[in-house]
Amino acid sequence: MDASKRTYAPVNFQGKLASFSDQWQPRVIAEINDYQVKIVRIEGDFVWHDHPETDEAFIVLDGTLRIDFRDGSVTVGPGEMYVVPKGVEHKPYAQGEVKMLLIEPRGILNTGREGGSRTAENDVWV
Repeated sequence: MDASKRTYAPVNFQGKLASFSDQWQPRVIAEINDYQVKIVRIEGDFVWHDHPETDEAFIVLDGTLRIDFRDGSVTVGPGEMYVVPKGVEHKPYAQGEVKMLLIEPRGILNTGREGGSRTAENDVWV
């Protein structure tokens, strides 16, 4: 980060979440080297996809996330995290709204190679 833009204030997750209401549109809240920390609201079904070049971390702040795999699933609750290994096909699902953090390298598309209408614009900060 440019020293002239440095702030000495914590990032408030609830405040960031309150600044937008659209779902499946991750917003960047911080960068750590070449990685971005994103905050997102989701509900319903996503698309099957993978990220052949990177792992993807899901950290649930509120709600219950289910991540489906071709051979099973994992349920992640508030205060829990799950890392999907690179190249593993997965599909997030939330019966009710889930608020969470994603940690992934800068430039990774949320839909991987699948594309489509659920592909979010990268590098949107909040």
